[in-house]
Amino acid sequence: MRCLAGAPRILAAMLALVTMSAAGCAKVGMLKAMKAYKAANQAYQQQDYKKSAQLYEEAIAASPDDPNILPAYFFLGNSFDNQYKPSKKGEAENDAYLQKAVDNYTKAAEKLATSDNPDHKKLGKLALEYLVAAYGSDKLNDPGKAEPVLQKMIQTDPSDPANYFALANLYEQAGAYEPAEQMLLKAKEVRPSDSAVYMTLAGYYNRQGQFDKTIDALEQRAAKEPNNPEAYYTISTFYWDKAFRDARLRDAEKKDFVTKGIQAVDHALQIKPDYAEALVYKGLLLRLEANMEKDRDRQQNLLKEADKLRDKANELRKQKAAGIGD
Repeated sequence: MRCLAGAPRILAAMLALVTMSAAGCAKVGMLKAMKAYKAANQAYQQQDYKKSAQLYEEAIAASPDDPNILPAYFFLGNSFDNQYKPSKKGEAENDAYLQKAVDNYTKAAEKLATSDNPDHKKLGKLALEYLVAAYGSDKLNDPGKAEPVLQKMIQTDPSDPANYFALANLYEQAGAYEPAEQMLLKAKEVRPSDSAVYMTLAGYYNRQGQFDKTIDALEQRAAKEPNNPEAYYTISTFYWDKAFRDARLRDAEKKDFVTKGIQAVDHALQIKPDYAEALVYKGLLLRLEANMEKDRDRQQNLLKEADKLRDKANELRKQKAAGIGD
């Protein structure tokens, strides 16, 4: 009976020893991991990606869930990514680097994207971006696998328009134009004051040949930034480009676009009279107007005004290069 009575104490002592031993091993593993991680970071900074990959693998193997070395998953993926050479695509060893990069970017995203540590969270987001790039046309060329990654990026940070832009671009490249537009409109919804949203939307509509929607997006941006001369200047550049390049335009349409372009650039110059780029584009628009003018005297006057604007813009640029007026 005494033996049986003492068994719990013996068992407790054995468990304590096991726990102490496990704790000791864990500490040894963490120390080994930190040493390898530090050496890996040094190799990575020196762009010795083969060595850094080996050391990051050692760090992860020694203590795979140590919060202090979780960024190793991202840098391990990037070390493999940097060893991949597009010119050697199809070679087994080279292609293996890219697959290892994808595997570790995926792990990095899973472990870091929802972290409470802001630096870790940034790396997790970057891991997703690099994962999308790995599925790009110059690498794995697998847009189908990029789509769920981008969807996850949107879920992780629904307020970041860059994620919607990336998914819209993926859809556009695949010819899925309606979903592409919807993603860009969603970006506008979540960040209505971001000029990049309107510029990206305008660029999309312009590529689709939807000029009215292009101008509408640009004007929406200008309405959000009424004191920004660049917003109105940008509108004028689109009008000039359309009037200058689109041979399908009727004379009346072309003249209308030139007039609207001049109105937009004049607005920019009202805000900033010494805006050299705006002066240049007003001159270009006046030359287009002169080309359509039937009255020779008015035509010459328009060309003279365009020359004056060009000269003024050149003088402003010289002054800026010389540091005058800064």
